[in-house]
Amino acid sequence: MNLTLKIWRQDGPRARGELVTYQVNDISPDMSFLEMLDVLNERLNAEGTEPVAFDSDCREGICGMCGLMISGDAHGPEKTTTCQLHMRSFKDGETITIEPWRADAFPIIRDLVVDRSAFDRIIQAGGFISVNTGSAPDANATPVPKPKADRAFMAAECIGCGACVAACPNAAAMLFMGAKITHLGELPQGQPERAMRVQAMVAQHDQEGFGGCTNIGECSAACPKGIPMDVISQLNHDLRRAGSGKF
Repeated sequence: MNLTLKIWRQDGPRARGELVTYQVNDISPDMSFLEMLDVLNERLNAEGTEPVAFDSDCREGICGMCGLMISGDAHGPEKTTTCQLHMRSFKDGETITIEPWRADAFPIIRDLVVDRSAFDRIIQAGGFISVNTGSAPDANATPVPKPKADRAFMAAECIGCGACVAACPNAAAMLFMGAKITHLGELPQGQPERAMRVQAMVAQHDQEGFGGCTNIGECSAACPKGIPMDVISQLNHDLRRAGSGKF
């Protein structure tokens, strides 16, 4: 495959960025999208040109580091992570535009790399269990109804990649936050801090500069793990109960 790439290049957070055009040739359709970028960077290195900076880690669709906007879609045309997207999803001769996540809460560090530490701060605000729930055998002995266990596992699949924020016209992180709140809220171990958790995480979300949810649904559509929008309903339900003191 021969492709034209229009890639966002930006030297630093305060530098002026622009789309730069590159040609890549003889790309195997079995390559992953990141492997294709590796091929480009090997060529740029050989030419003495600064390679394109992009995030990646596990390359197995688990860590959530590899998020990119690919021709206007978070993670590209398939419902998967960028590292699991293969070049057979594109056509020979196609022009592909590659950009970083666009959100005030995700400032650009360089090229395609953004700072997603706002997600870390939301988790630090309340996405944890600090009460003593006993050792692992004790905790595992606590009965959990299967529907609740299944829903907790579903919500726990969120990898914090940020695709929901990138796809949302308001740059809201409600799907991410709803997944974390639903995950812990369905389990007995998460009950003692349930009210504090939702209030603290929502406050941190707003402080970070994320937008508000208007139920457009682009977040769930872009989520590579298929997290449904009803976790946002769960978040709003918990927030109302916490505010009324009914937990």
